[in-house]
Amino acid sequence: MSNETNKNKQAATPVLKGEVSYEEQVIKKIVGHALKTIDGLLSVDGGFFANLKEKLVNSESVTDGVNVEVGKKQVAVDLNIIVEYDKDIPKIADEMKAVIAKNVEKMTHLEVIEVNINVVDIQTKEEFEKNKVSLQDRLSNVAQSTGELASDTANKAKDAVVDGTENVKENLAKSRVE
Repeated sequence: MSNETNKNKQAATPVLKGEVSYEEQVIKKIVGHALKTIDGLLSVDGGFFANLKEKLVNSESVTDGVNVEVGKKQVAVDLNIIVEYDKDIPKIADEMKAVIAKNVEKMTHLEVIEVNINVVDIQTKEEFEKNKVSLQDRLSNVAQSTGELASDTANKAKDAVVDGTENVKENLAKSRVE
């Protein structure tokens, strides 16, 4: 096709009406993924029930602790966060606001008009990692230890049976020879 034919075809194509809207969950995911790059931010805190869920089962939902209000042209974001001890909290907050605005606007063309950040805790990395160990991890460790113990016990029992069988065979062999 020639360029002239393409131009005529494009000019004849009607402009379709319609709009794009976003579920809150989509914006929450964009925000959650964007925040993974922030140094000094240990966690976006999902509140009591999300934290309880995380203590019971390993789940790293990027949307926990992210609350959004989505309009046709604008977005507002509210976050509860845990910051690493001895870090510059206002600097972290500024970085968070910038990365959230950049990513949401780039992906959706929605304007981020507000980012409210509530610092709910500060922890060292060591404290944070220790607190992250879930019941699921603990049960897995217990199951692994129990499995190792059972395996060791089974091996000892097998060795005892083998030794006992050899002793019986030796005794039978002696009694036949005499």
